[in-house]
Amino acid sequence: MYNSQLPTDGSHAPKSVSMSHGSGIFERADRHGNERIRVLLKSFGLRTSLIRLKVIDALLSAAESERNLGVRGVHTHLLDLDIPLSFLSVREVLKRLCSEGVITLNPDKSYSLHPQAIAILYSESASHASLKA
Repeated sequence: MYNSQLPTDGSHAPKSVSMSHGSGIFERADRHGNERIRVLLKSFGLRTSLIRLKVIDALLSAAESERNLGVRGVHTHLLDLDIPLSFLSVREVLKRLCSEGVITLNPDKSYSLHPQAIAILYSESASHASLKA
């Protein structure tokens, strides 16, 4: 039976991987961040996919750092995070998100979240905060 997690070059996969330093905290934070992006995608009638989650997260990170990212910038950001997506895949996802109104293409060829998408993301964050209180 084929196992996609095993290497296909004939070498053996490591027996165990240690993720002891803080992985639980990261997973919880990542899940919360992904949940609000999932709600965003659903509100625009889009299915959730890993590439859409990562692309939107890259745009959110850039916005928080007051940076603008174009296709190449998003692709590089994902590669820096060891997320091996092709440049073409990133470009197609950005084009689709743009055509659906989730993000906008700026005059400088950078992408940013549409104001409606930002409102949905932050209303979702506020509802999570009120549930915790």
